[in-house]
Amino acid sequence: MSLSALQVPVARDEEKSSLVVDILTQRFGERCSRSQAVREQHGHTTTWLPNQAPDAVVFVESTEETAEVVRICAEHKVPVIPFGTGSSLEGHLNAPGGGISLDLSRMDAILQVNADDLDCRVQAGVTRKQLNSYLRDTGLFFPIDPGADASLGGMVATRASGTNAVRYGTMKDAVLGLTVVTPSGEIIHTGGRARKSAAGYDLTRLYVGSEGTLGVITELTVRLYGQPEAISGGVCPFPDIDSACQAVIATIQCGIPVARIEFLDTLQVKACNTYSKLELDEQPTLFLEFHGSDAGVREQAELFGAIAEDLGGGDFKWATQAEERTKLWSARHDAYWASFVLRPGAKGVATDVCVPISRLAECVTETSKDLEDAGLLAPIVGHVGDGNFHVLVLVDEDNPEEIAKTEAFVERLNWRAIELEGTCTGEHGVGQGKMKYLEREHGGGLDVMRSIKQALDPDNIMNPGKIVTMS
Repeated sequence: MSLSALQVPVARDEEKSSLVVDILTQRFGERCSRSQAVREQHGHTTTWLPNQAPDAVVFVESTEETAEVVRICAEHKVPVIPFGTGSSLEGHLNAPGGGISLDLSRMDAILQVNADDLDCRVQAGVTRKQLNSYLRDTGLFFPIDPGADASLGGMVATRASGTNAVRYGTMKDAVLGLTVVTPSGEIIHTGGRARKSAAGYDLTRLYVGSEGTLGVITELTVRLYGQPEAISGGVCPFPDIDSACQAVIATIQCGIPVARIEFLDTLQVKACNTYSKLELDEQPTLFLEFHGSDAGVREQAELFGAIAEDLGGGDFKWATQAEERTKLWSARHDAYWASFVLRPGAKGVATDVCVPISRLAECVTETSKDLEDAGLLAPIVGHVGDGNFHVLVLVDEDNPEEIAKTEAFVERLNWRAIELEGTCTGEHGVGQGKMKYLEREHGGGLDVMRSIKQALDPDNIMNPGKIVTMS
């Protein structure tokens, strides 16, 4: 299997695409770019799938402009690929059938903050860091933190989660309502600001995780949370992967309301030490953070400390000062880039899976052994509080043998997770890279997904070649 075999072919009509690009250029002027560099940037993917550039990129500035672009594309049956910040990992942004990349990054207005109701309404191009900076003086924050400074619209589309998910949930829990441009160019609104509703189908959840295949998300209303009175965090090394994972399982089963609990294997700790100038013991390690009152945080830390001690955990290095915590979590968020110090010049093949928390130790241990047996260099990190972990295989892309080994490993990892009653992706999403695993995971449910796609997007113009095939 070659890398290109992971991508599903999509019919391409050069004549129609050229006509649509001409129409959009006349309408949007310089905001419709045909530049090769800009097009390749918008087909860019931070994983191993080859770049498939769109025919043009349109920079929209409102929901109405978005609808106008979609209507033009729909009339001529030309693909539309929504683009936020470009941080997705499974080929979501590629344009296998050409078409128009719809860049929403200029739609970055924070429209309304309802502090009393703990919610806000924003345009899709607002990033999570931008929102939290805006909220700083309100005493509120938005907790979903996938690491990258992704756009909130993109985070909805890929059902993002991240380091805080174990306590605050994922984007499906955070979103109250959406404004969506449908494949025909109609503007619809789903959900609302009420905390619950029994009024009809839950269209909001239908679009969360749809990866741009059912419509373009242009605005969203999200839940906010109060800043905790006290925050405490730190790191704890363990003698092996199994004991670290068992500590996570015990922590969750004991009901300790940990805000973050992240796993780094020995390779990843070594990389972070070098890249982020840390001095951690190079062993399997947990990064933790507790939110609550002063007394509550202290109690949580003590309870976890007892669990860790029983499982052979080493000395805690607690960070109660904001500067210390920021340094630790910056290192965790930089883990992807830090990994490349282990093998300069290598290509990173990123993948993730998620399993029931009780199967976590088994899955991570088997994965680590699999990597060792295959002779692959690949650090493992994870949001292990909810059973989700990531592997970044460092590959010489000019070495066919390594590529073959890596592809075989990724396949085994995904099958392993599914067999353990987990999923082929906890947060990266499907895009192009994970499509082949959906039939085994969902069975007949995949046909239902295909029926929904067919009903809402009969001409298959919305991000075609992703999640499901239409043949």
